[in-house]
Amino acid sequence: MAIKVASVSETYGKDVFTSRGMFCGKVEDVECDLRRFKIRSLVVKAAKESYISKMLGSKKGVIIPFPMVESIGDIIIIKHISLPVSEEEGEAREPVERPEAVAAASATAAE
Repeated sequence: MAIKVASVSETYGKDVFTSRGMFCGKVEDVECDLRRFKIRSLVVKAAKESYISKMLGSKKGVIIPFPMVESIGDIIIIKHISLPVSEEEGEAREPVERPEAVAAASATAAE
């Protein structure tokens, strides 16, 4: 589903949240594909103590590819991205297997 934006300028300064409600920052710039008249990406300035600033560390912002944008209204909602687990914070979590995947693997092994 394509997201329609009447004017590129209406995206500037809007708050950006993930689909899980985590605040990321504000739109600082927009990268456009002038040949196709489409938005390519949003440049989001990370707010202090925001979800994105925790991921970026000392960096000030991030470029969000436009396909990650889920909706644009009073705020902009992007697909949620998980924080990477560093070695300092602890070992990476074991992948959680879904019950249906375990059942399918068991059935295949039994044959």
